[in-house]
Amino acid sequence: MIAAKNFSNTLLKENINFITGVPDSVLKNMIFSFDKNKKFKHMPANNEGTAVALAIGHNLSTKKMAAVYFQNSGLGNAINPLISIAHQKVYSIPMVLIIGWRGSPNKPVDEPQHSVKGKITKQILKLLNIKYCIIRKKKDLNKLKDLIKLSKKNKKPVACLVEKGTLENQSNKNKKKSKKKYLLRHEIILDLLNKIKPSTKIISTTGYTSRELYQLRNTYNISKGSDFYMVGGMGHSAMVSVGVALSTRNEIICLDGDGSILMHLGSLSLIRGSNNKNFKHILLNNSSHESVGGQKTPANKINFKLLTSSLGYKNYFFASNKKNYNTNINKFLKSKGPSFFEIRIEEGSIKNLLRPNNLKKIKNKF
Repeated sequence: MIAAKNFSNTLLKENINFITGVPDSVLKNMIFSFDKNKKFKHMPANNEGTAVALAIGHNLSTKKMAAVYFQNSGLGNAINPLISIAHQKVYSIPMVLIIGWRGSPNKPVDEPQHSVKGKITKQILKLLNIKYCIIRKKKDLNKLKDLIKLSKKNKKPVACLVEKGTLENQSNKNKKKSKKKYLLRHEIILDLLNKIKPSTKIISTTGYTSRELYQLRNTYNISKGSDFYMVGGMGHSAMVSVGVALSTRNEIICLDGDGSILMHLGSLSLIRGSNNKNFKHILLNNSSHESVGGQKTPANKINFKLLTSSLGYKNYFFASNKKNYNTNINKFLKSKGPSFFEIRIEEGSIKNLLRPNNLKKIKNKF
């Protein structure tokens, strides 16, 4: 294992102090170290393509390299700016990609989508002509140093792959514990399951939201409605929901998270064109990437009432406590959409969460 500070110190020694990226549980200890070290300018991004673009801008302004972190599932979002701007045959922009290697063939796989992406991650980097190394031990940081030098010399992106368990655990001491102020995610999901119509279809975003929905259905044997769990494709739950709503009269509910909704916020502009009366959108907002380490999002600074109104939603509802939740959930479910319900929630999830399995059976049932 490698101490996170050794990883971050390697970057500083190579004169890399601008860091951006999308949080990942494999890399969370390294991300905490960036936050704690004042020598870094750390700017988290909402999606991987945005992070690469920030790194490009940093280089254009300073002629210095930036580091970009994300999990390997985010390579798809990053490919466009990597190929069409940063590539050596286009603008030739150096940067180092730090990639959490979910689904590495050397590690047990927790979910099927990680296995799929994990097996092809190295091939994708080769197709992109991005040289890479695998970081498993402290001495492997020397390989990273050599790659960074290569990136500077040839002015091209390089990458390193980091497997689960490579970085030593450390607590995020900057994270302050607070008394419970809002409802918990699972409390809302359970109440929603008891209130929906038998024909309602729920599409739930990736992470704890889908896993809690799946577990609550199984624990309480709730059969009303049907679910589609976004085990991957973070940021796309709203558009999957709209796609479903366009071709059915059934009530469609999207259970979204703040990290997810921010990732592809521009896609919500399609709401105005779809004008689905059966589409209901719930934002469970804890201003946190909770399932990958609790890194903060800027969601609590956004006026979703004004935003959703401008995007074509017909109704906006808000709850920050049990009283106004109980008042507004019924109004929300009775409303004609597109309707948006922002619910401020606490961080915290059910312990020992199950993961949705037999995904093809889930799809067919949905």
